[in-house]
Amino acid sequence: MAKPRSSYRCRSCGHQSAKWVGRCPECGEWGSIDEVATAASASRGSTAVAPSSPARRITEIDPTAAAAFPTGIGELDRVLGAGVVPGSVVLLAGEPGVGKSTLLLEAVKRWAEQGKRSLYVTGEESAAQVRLRAERTGAVHPEVFLAAESDLDTVLGHAEQVAPTLMIVDSVQTMVASGSDGVNGGVTQIRSVTTALTSLAKNTGIAIVLVGHVTKDGAVAGPRSLEHLVDVVLAFEGDKHSSLRMVRGIKNRFGASDEVGCFEQRGDGIHEVPDPSGLFLHHRDSDVPGTAITVAMDGKRPMVGEVQALVAPTQNGSPRRAVSGLDSQRVAMILAVLEGRIAVKVSDVEVYVATVGGMKLTEPAADLAVALAVGSIVRKKALPRSTVAIGEVGLAGEVRRVSGVGRRVAEAKRLGFRHAIVPAGSPDLPKGIKITEVADLHEAVRAALVTSVDTYSF
Repeated sequence: MAKPRSSYRCRSCGHQSAKWVGRCPECGEWGSIDEVATAASASRGSTAVAPSSPARRITEIDPTAAAAFPTGIGELDRVLGAGVVPGSVVLLAGEPGVGKSTLLLEAVKRWAEQGKRSLYVTGEESAAQVRLRAERTGAVHPEVFLAAESDLDTVLGHAEQVAPTLMIVDSVQTMVASGSDGVNGGVTQIRSVTTALTSLAKNTGIAIVLVGHVTKDGAVAGPRSLEHLVDVVLAFEGDKHSSLRMVRGIKNRFGASDEVGCFEQRGDGIHEVPDPSGLFLHHRDSDVPGTAITVAMDGKRPMVGEVQALVAPTQNGSPRRAVSGLDSQRVAMILAVLEGRIAVKVSDVEVYVATVGGMKLTEPAADLAVALAVGSIVRKKALPRSTVAIGEVGLAGEVRRVSGVGRRVAEAKRLGFRHAIVPAGSPDLPKGIKITEVADLHEAVRAALVTSVDTYSF
């Protein structure tokens, strides 16, 4: 018999080492290394075992067996691909209070309205507390079953008794596998619980949605293998100062992994927002200097947003640069390009640049809008409200092409914009909207800020 040997594993992150250490070298946790007895494997060849079912040709397998069923929430189905696939396991992670439970209660209610049974398992609240939230959001339906359990074996028993087609587990960190070592919510427990629920989904065809926590850095809490065990990983994001919520695909075996769904948190629940572009625009009756409109791509979804800029004189030797919703380093670079390439002097004034509605613009395609917004406030001449600006600005003052210009311009056209300033040579541009192709900032500023009777000298 092989002689057993000992290894050491971190209970927080699962890191293994050959000897005991006081601090885990992977996650930095103190006192989290435990001794684990393992058996030495004998070096021998493997023996072939007759399979229980023979392998079949791929052409003989019915693809409709894995067809997705819509949840009834269009924005959620958009991120999932087409809906929930039977036998799949979905991990929905997000910060506390962002609305994960509220969204999933709405999902099971829409699922029940289609004549299908659903089971909602909660390990964080009592059944009465979940019912109270369901009453407030209008998510009560007789085909929605509730179970307040944290023991994994009991949860499996509920699934066998109720026989649902959709099961929610809120949350995976609160479930306890009695036959597994480790503390509740630890790496070993989470891995055991997820493995058992994944096996249940594959063997019975029940679609399971796991609610997960996130770390302080915004990453999915638990071992990295958790994301490999499930079929779909979704991140539920939101700002506490805004009612807008985003469901973002991180991994998806059944569809695109870069889709985004938009929702709005209200007092009576969470509501989908099929057209979120209007949330990021400030509607006004007249043109105002210092504003520019751009179209950003969030995954595959084009969204129109507004950039605002303001300059103010200062006696300080180091003028302030305040940025909100944008990359501060890119904004600083654009200010340097404006002054160095087209002589827009901003070195002796304070500059404030922000987006509207809490929108985050991190891609380079918003560079041109930032440059035009700053140029507009310095020139004290407003850009027309019907104009959008799309493009990346280089250090030489050139306007570079970005991806998806055609889709961005088409979205601007759909929302009623009549003029688009884009990089020269952009392909697949739509018809029915005036398009000005520019090669550098000189041409972009003249196209946006100068009329036929007005000249712009730098």
